[in-house]
Amino acid sequence: MNTALSVPRTTQSRIVRTLSIAQVFSGLGNGSTLALGSILAVELSGSEAWAGSVNTALTLGTAATAIPLSQLALARGRRVALATGLAAAIAGTALMVGAVVTELFILLLAGAFLVGLASAVNLQARFAVTDLAEPARRGRDLSLVVWAITVGAVAGPNMVAPGAVLAGWLGIPAQAGPFLISAAGMVVGALIVGLFLRPDPLLTRRALDGDEPGKAAKNASSWRAGWQIVREHPTARGAVIAVVAAHAVMVAVMSMTPLHMQHHAGDAAGHQDTIALIGFTISLHIAGMYALSPLMGWLTDRLGAARTVLVGMGILLAAMALTGLLPGYMPAVTAGLILLGLGWSAATVAGSTLLVSSLSPSERVPAQGFSDATMSLAGAVGSAAVGPVMGLIDYPGVSAVAAVLVAGATVAVLRLPAARR
Repeated sequence: MNTALSVPRTTQSRIVRTLSIAQVFSGLGNGSTLALGSILAVELSGSEAWAGSVNTALTLGTAATAIPLSQLALARGRRVALATGLAAAIAGTALMVGAVVTELFILLLAGAFLVGLASAVNLQARFAVTDLAEPARRGRDLSLVVWAITVGAVAGPNMVAPGAVLAGWLGIPAQAGPFLISAAGMVVGALIVGLFLRPDPLLTRRALDGDEPGKAAKNASSWRAGWQIVREHPTARGAVIAVVAAHAVMVAVMSMTPLHMQHHAGDAAGHQDTIALIGFTISLHIAGMYALSPLMGWLTDRLGAARTVLVGMGILLAAMALTGLLPGYMPAVTAGLILLGLGWSAATVAGSTLLVSSLSPSERVPAQGFSDATMSLAGAVGSAAVGPVMGLIDYPGVSAVAAVLVAGATVAVLRLPAARR
């Protein structure tokens, strides 16, 4: 029975609206960390070998908490899980401010780890909106929530100047200011989720399907449980491979781009101009990730999820061509970062929809937790490894390695029957 039709469409519309508005504010958190993370890591550690450490800590925080947040969602509902994750991320921004003030590198990493929970919340929110969605509208609804993060995520990297003004008023270092603005945004996001995400979509879905809460929570309690579900469904496995590869490549290349631009653009511009250029480039990259996600959702529903994943993989390869072949030409690097975001958007929206569509309702949340944890762990590994890789073979080499990963994932998706229909 299609139980998605057992709830009024107005209920689903309210859920989409609530999650979308919350995403606008919660998206401020990661933007500042992405823009300043590698620079702060080098300044506080004293070595460029640690350039990717903040983004590594950020993605490890997401990876380590994706499954616990899924378990919490099954036990207490999406509302409690999302609000709890944002509360932890707010504490992380406080630690980031403390790290800048005290110049303690370890505090910077601890703060980034907790801020990573905001990413875990953003990832879970895209699945939360599918709990009660009609099958024919899953891609659209999922993409709208992903799209909503555009405002906060794009604004985050541009909080450097307003944040510096705020920091001046408070008498703290200028680089601490953006994290205060991020914290305020996440507070608003947490309040919106806590007050207005009613009825809880996952609890309603479980009630419609007659699932037992205790059994469901137990099934989501381990990485292995999620993997067993994904392993038994080839389409789900292909979806996870695509999402994981796209995320790992996006994080790795994006993490090193600010440092690459600082080296090259810094020769022709002053320090403040270079920082502004980096913030603008990262903003465009994040806009590519989220701004056109409704289009990706429409393509997913019209062309099919598997085919849209392949579109995303093609865009990612085009991005690697620009950043790898024209690394000294900053407009090409900026264009490559935009395409990197667009490819990630297509692969993530379509891959997530493909995962949901290939599983029964009782299997989805454990598999979603596994997918989010795995993609975040892959991003953390990529972020950690990309610093030494860049030291050995420079920025073009990073792009070449990323292109090989994308090509491998493309082959895996091409083998799916859904991609050939």
